Amino acid sequence: MKLNEDSNLKLIGKNEEDLKVISAYLQDSVVTIKDIAYLKKSRTFIMIVNRFMWEDAEKGVFRKNKRTRCALKFEEVVSVRSKNVNQKNKKKPLECLAIKCDFTSDKIYKLKIFFAGDAIITLTTEVIEVMLHDFGESWNVKHVPIHKI
Repeated sequence: MKLNEDSNLKLIGKNEEDLKVISAYLQDSVVTIKDIAYLKKSRTFIMIVNRFMWEDAEKGVFRKNKRTRCALKFEEVVSVRSKNVNQKNKKKPLECLAIKCDFTSDKIYKLKIFFAGDAIITLTTEVIEVMLHDFGESWNVKHVPIHKI
C-alpha cells in the first residue's frame, strides 16, 4: 500500500495477488452507470466510484465512517462485456462486491467485477495492469456496509 502526501490511497496492480488487495479496498464501493467508461481506442476501462474507506473503519469503534471518490483504471483491455447491467439507466447505482481473475489456457485474463444483484462486468485482457487512486476530500457517512454470512 502506498499513500501519497494527501493521505489518498494509490495502489498499482500487476498480478493476481495485487488484484485481490485492490478488490478488498473496493468492496462496498458504489458506482453509477454514467461513471463507467470503456475507451476502446486506448484499451482503457475506467470507473469512478464512491469507495467505503474500510481502512479507517477498522482502526477503531470511535472513528467516523467515511467514503471517498476513487478512480479505478484497467489498461490493455481488449473487450468488455456486462451481464445484468442496464446501460440505459445512467443514474442506476451498482454496489461493488469483488473483483476476480481467471487465467485462460490461451494466455488471456478474464477480470470479473461483481456487483450486488448478480450484475457482472467482464474485462478481457492480456496483462493485469490496474490502478486505484483516491482523489478529493473524504466525507462522513452514517452506515457501515453489513454482509450476511
